[in-house]
Amino acid sequence: PTVLPYVVSGRSAPDGIFLRDEKFFADNRVQLKRGTALKALHTGRNAAELADGSEIAYEKILLATGASPAIPPIPGLDQVAYHVLRTLDDATKLNAAIKHSKQAVVLGAGLVGMHAAENLVKAGAKVTIVEMAKQLTDGYFDPVAAQLIEKAFTDNGATILTGSRVVKLAPSAAFATPGALLTLENGTTLEADLLLVATGVKPNMDYLVGSAVEHDRGILVSDSMQTSVANVWSAGDCAQAKGFFTEDKVMNAILPDATEQGRIAGMAMAGDPGLKPYPGGVPLNTYHFFGRHAISVGSSRVPEGAEVVTRFDEASGRYLKVIFKGGCLLGIYGVNEFFDGGVMCQLILRRIELSPVKERFLAEPMKVGREIMSKTWR
Repeated sequence: PTVLPYVVSGRSAPDGIFLRDEKFFADNRVQLKRGTALKALHTGRNAAELADGSEIAYEKILLATGASPAIPPIPGLDQVAYHVLRTLDDATKLNAAIKHSKQAVVLGAGLVGMHAAENLVKAGAKVTIVEMAKQLTDGYFDPVAAQLIEKAFTDNGATILTGSRVVKLAPSAAFATPGALLTLENGTTLEADLLLVATGVKPNMDYLVGSAVEHDRGILVSDSMQTSVANVWSAGDCAQAKGFFTEDKVMNAILPDATEQGRIAGMAMAGDPGLKPYPGGVPLNTYHFFGRHAISVGSSRVPEGAEVVTRFDEASGRYLKVIFKGGCLLGIYGVNEFFDGGVMCQLILRRIELSPVKERFLAEPMKVGREIMSKTWR
């Protein structure tokens, strides 16, 4: 899903985004079944029932069924046409619709919604973003960074309504194509010829009904991605694993974490003696917007005894926020600041002591981070 905004913008062709081709599966003796989904998991007899009525017997099974758009329970939403962005089909439909939109509304100011909103703005549409939280990109960036992102959008003509909630939708006949009339909690109304719902995702796990696999917000897994059933594993956006900053099990639906969880699950299922337990989820998000970039890595919470260092140049729009505790990095956030998110994540995971190079690190986080990892990465 992370590549889909580039399909929406036209920068990536739909047929050029697949990570693996048919030859890869054939060469590795993998049978790929397209166009069907997991309907039910019968753990008592080790069988996976598919939506097409067929079954697959298994000795071991990995549930990597991902997530789907979370559709808010807004009265009237089911009466209007709207878009979501999670699959390639979603992206191609949105790409076609954007070319004809003159007045668009985006529900949700997370990264998916903001990517789509930027494409709509660049296509010439009048765009309004509606977000329930007090700031956009909530959960990714702090208020200072969010304000910098918001200014880039408003400077380019977008309207952003934070702290706002849609309470009702109805069809609108104000456009040549089917449109939507939105009513906000404060009584304001908005009309749109294109409505995008980007209010988060929910794990795909309806097939667990009646199974013995324990689940909460996601499928609960151990540090080897094993579920409550001995021969069943789970990984990715549907899995709920421990967080790095807490022993509680959390949802961390990001590509780097899905990759790591999948690697660990595969090693565990294969009985690989080199398996190391999952260290816990660390949030990592990168975001490019209107020629600028923002990145957030690690915890946004400032625990007792932690040190927060910020640097902000209003003229250039450069902003850096770093959280340390006990000489170790807990979180780093930047707008138009250059550092390697993967390296920062490893500095956090490995609890690298940064006190001896702290000032240099703050001045040049990319250079010093890579320098440290070149000496310690094994």
